[in-house]
Amino acid sequence: MSDTAIEIETGPAPAASVVVLHGLGADGRDFVPIASELDLSAVGPVRWVFPHAPMRPVTINGGHVMRAWYDIVVSDLGRREDEAGLRASRDAVDALIARERSRGVESRRIVVAGFSQGCAMALMTGLRHPERLAGIVGLSGYLPIAATTAGERSEANRDTPVFLAHGSRDPVVAIERGRASRDALEALGHPVEWHEYPIEHTVSLPELMELRAFLLRVLG
Repeated sequence: MSDTAIEIETGPAPAASVVVLHGLGADGRDFVPIASELDLSAVGPVRWVFPHAPMRPVTINGGHVMRAWYDIVVSDLGRREDEAGLRASRDAVDALIARERSRGVESRRIVVAGFSQGCAMALMTGLRHPERLAGIVGLSGYLPIAATTAGERSEANRDTPVFLAHGSRDPVVAIERGRASRDALEALGHPVEWHEYPIEHTVSLPELMELRAFLLRVLG
């Protein structure tokens, strides 16, 4: 990560952590409000971690430099994926998880979550992480380099709960791509909780309430 992640602790000595990965062109501040909107006090103090993706040129946006977890070459997200960028960012997210472990948070009380590109990174990292996580959350995104998932996924996270949510009117990441990702994970035996909402490429209050229920359950 090119800059220090934003961290919010809801109480002293957090024993649970939620790492939230933003979408293309945003930064860690994008989802900071959810730390107050999602009341997780029932599971004790939580550390929210909002990292910033590195600055890089993004091909589909004319090569403009912006925060991105990986390059996007074409609008068809399943073609010509930036595997090198995906794997480098996976290492960075793994390092964030390792930092939480070094601060005394058990891996089973760590959730990795993300929106859009951040969703792709949450799935990319969470399914391959060598230690059991509490949960994996993907909002308005998709499963990247899907063909490698079966061979690379971690035995430790084969039954980790996965929360996927998508807007049925999403013009950026089509709902069909989200459904295909859900189907691919279910075919591999992963427990997926799927939600659709009549929204575009954004999040909604009903979605956040469903997410809160999921986080309370997996961190409880």
